[in-house]
Amino acid sequence: MAKAKRKMMRITLKRSLSGRLRKHQACVRGLGLRRIRQTVTVPATPENLGMARQASYMLAVEELD
Repeated sequence: MAKAKRKMMRITLKRSLSGRLRKHQACVRGLGLRRIRQTVTVPATPENLGMARQASYMLAVEELD
């Protein structure tokens, strides 16, 4: 049986973490982002989607096929 292809998303940090709510900072760090303009590719799981939604004003998110 073939594995189902996982959807991925590319997330880029657009704004600084300084002065933001600690929960939002933790979400961004949990996604693996540390610097402005850094990009990571993560699976589109409910956990990652929730973290990206929480701090959406600091991130650019695009869905990959």
